[in-house]
Amino acid sequence: MLNSLKIIFMDIRIGNGYDVHLLKEGLEFWLGGIKLEHTKGCVAHSDGDTLIHALCDAMLGALALGDIGKHFPDNSDEFKGIDSKILLARVNELIKSKGYSVVNADCTILLQKPKVAKYIVGMRETLSGILGVEVDRVSVKATTTEGAGFVGREEAIAVYATVLLMKS
Repeated sequence: MLNSLKIIFMDIRIGNGYDVHLLKEGLEFWLGGIKLEHTKGCVAHSDGDTLIHALCDAMLGALALGDIGKHFPDNSDEFKGIDSKILLARVNELIKSKGYSVVNADCTILLQKPKVAKYIVGMRETLSGILGVEVDRVSVKATTTEGAGFVGREEAIAVYATVLLMKS
């Protein structure tokens, strides 16, 4: 009986990412590759897309490749003001060069304002397009902190991301 059992081993990796950016009046607000309508935006060296940064960290972490700062240092003029979608595409190319691809991603935004429900479909479509996966493989959710902490005081945004990679 044991000889007739076939065990299939899939090389999978799980990564977790987290990012925080301060919010400041008068800056553009990019999140999940989408420009949000708001009076505040993220203070950052790049465009400050906190969701994409957390997702990049999750992907890099899954393969023990360091973090986003290692690959795209915030003291480099090359990345000053860069569109974070470019960073995500580069991270995706890197994981593909290691023989892996994204199975799915799950992202949670912690943000008091603005409400992001109307942007979530666009974020999922944008991210899935960059990652080369079906849109149902990318989850984006949002919650407030009920007024608690730096998120609740509208001083910052935080995002958690979890990703599953599989050897291609």
